[in-house]
Amino acid sequence: MSDTLLAPGLADPAHDAQRLFRQVLDAMSHPGRIVTLDDAPSGPGALSPAATAFLLTLADRDTPVWLDTAFDLDAVRSFLRFHAGTPIVTTRGDAAFAVVSFDDPAPLDGFAIGTDTFPDRSATLVIEVPALQGGAPRTWRGPGIDGAARVAIAGPCEAFWRECAANHASFPCGVDIVFAAGNQLIAMPRSIAVEA
Repeated sequence: MSDTLLAPGLADPAHDAQRLFRQVLDAMSHPGRIVTLDDAPSGPGALSPAATAFLLTLADRDTPVWLDTAFDLDAVRSFLRFHAGTPIVTTRGDAAFAVVSFDDPAPLDGFAIGTDTFPDRSATLVIEVPALQGGAPRTWRGPGIDGAARVAIAGPCEAFWRECAANHASFPCGVDIVFAAGNQLIAMPRSIAVEA
């Protein structure tokens, strides 16, 4: 596909958005569980189908999106503006949603974390990773997990997981994270503690 052409969005926007929303909600309700997004549309550039579906389902004109360097392309910006109506912002702190590469040296820095009074005024980060399996196993604990979950996301380094521990320590503030690879995602809300 040429980057000068606008990639198609959801085939049936009303029904597809409802179905995908339920799947995203399932992932957020069950942290650590791999959820496959059925018929997730391919996005432009390096934007995975899972990240594309997530943004087309949740982003709108009231939820600004910030794009990491790997995703900050004319084709991606035009796609999100046209299909979701979302503004694209250049400052991390202004974003409600962000698409971040796993190899960003400081992937959580600078995003809104909410306040004790309004913890919901925080960002949700969609972090693109090579795979949702095959990495160093981590133990996740917290709401939505029965006991503990073993998760082995490929890509993020030790420094990233230390940032996640600091993010969890600021609960109820902090960012929520969704890992995306292909047409699958795993959610890690800020309420989840991660151990090596």
